[in-house]
Amino acid sequence: MSSTLSFVLGTRPEIIKLSPVIRACQRRDVPFSIVHTGQHYSEDLDSVFFEQLDLPTPDYNLAVGSSSHGEQTGKMIAEIESVLESERPEVVIVQGDTNSVLAGTIAATKMADIEVGHVEAGLRSFDRDMPEEINRRVSDHAADYLFAPTNTSGDQLRQEGLSDEWITVTGNTVVDAVHQNVEIAHERSSVLSDMNLDERFALLTAHRAENVDDRERFERLLDSVAKATDEHDLSVVYPIHPRAEKRISEFGINVPDTIQLVEPQDFLDFLVLEDEATIVFTDSGGVQEESCILRTPCVTLRDNTERPETVDVGANLVVGVAPDDVSEGVRKMLTRDRNWENPFGDGTAADQILDTLGYE
Repeated sequence: MSSTLSFVLGTRPEIIKLSPVIRACQRRDVPFSIVHTGQHYSEDLDSVFFEQLDLPTPDYNLAVGSSSHGEQTGKMIAEIESVLESERPEVVIVQGDTNSVLAGTIAATKMADIEVGHVEAGLRSFDRDMPEEINRRVSDHAADYLFAPTNTSGDQLRQEGLSDEWITVTGNTVVDAVHQNVEIAHERSSVLSDMNLDERFALLTAHRAENVDDRERFERLLDSVAKATDEHDLSVVYPIHPRAEKRISEFGINVPDTIQLVEPQDFLDFLVLEDEATIVFTDSGGVQEESCILRTPCVTLRDNTERPETVDVGANLVVGVAPDDVSEGVRKMLTRDRNWENPFGDGTAADQILDTLGYE
C-alpha cells in the first residue's frame, strides 16, 4: 500500500522533532513512509535514535553521505524523486533547515499531486551566509503547509508575503519530544555516573561551520568557554561533533584541560545532560530550544539566532565567542531566575499538524 504521508529526514534533530508526528500517525492509523537521506555522519548512531524513540526503521535509506552542498543536495533530489514516484504520497513532511529539507521540498513540489508540509517554518537568522538560512527560506516559499512554531515565526512568513491560509502556528514539536522522553531518559540513562559528572557542570556543543571551520574563531570559542567556566568552578563536557573533531585534528588545536571531549551522545543521554547541566553553551538552534524547555540557562556562541523567543523570555543570551562577552553572559545567566515561560507551545504540535492536514 502506498503511503499517505512521506517523511523526508536526514539528521538526528529531524528524527527527534518528527518523532511526535510519526507517533501521531501511528495512533491515528495514517499510512506513512520514512525516507532517510543518509545526510548525517553516523548511520549507526542514527539507528540507535530510531530504536530509542521507538520509531519504525526507515523504509528507504538513500545513504547520500557528506559532500559539497550542491553535490549532496543534487543527489538527494534525484533519489527522493525516485522514491516519491513509487510511493505517491499525498503530502511530504520535512522539518527544519538542512539540505535534506531543501531537497525533499524541491523534489516533491515539482511533482504533480504531491504537497509539502514544512515543520518549523518561519525561522530566520537574517544571516544569508548561513546555508541553513537559504534552505529554510526556499522551503518556506515553496511549501504548501507552513507549520510555524511561534507567533513570531508566523508573523515573519506573513511579512514575506506568504498567504495566511498556508500558515498554522502549532508550537514546536520539540516540546512534544522533550515531554514524551525526559522521564524515560532519566530512568534509562546512566550518563552522569558513566562520565563521573558531579552536580555542577557545563554542557558544550559546537559544530556550525562559521565556528569550527575558522581556526582562530574555534580556538577563541574553546578558550572563552574554559575561562568563563573556570571563574565559576564548573567542569565542561563537550560531546564532539565529527566535523568539529576533524577540525581540531587538522588545525592542531589544544583543547583546554577544563573541557572534556566525549563521543556524540544518543538522544536520551543528551537529554539528561541538558536537563542536569548548570549551564549550556551551544551554537545549535535545537539545543537553544531544548534547554529553554528544560529551564537550563543557555549561552549561545553565535552572533545571531533564529530562536529569538529564547532570548525574549530570558532563557538564552547570544554572546558570540569573545572571552569577556562569554564570561559576562555566563554571569548573567547563572544569576537569572529560571522560571521563564516556555514560548514553544503546549506539546500538542504533532496533533495540530495532522489536524491541519485533515487526518483526524
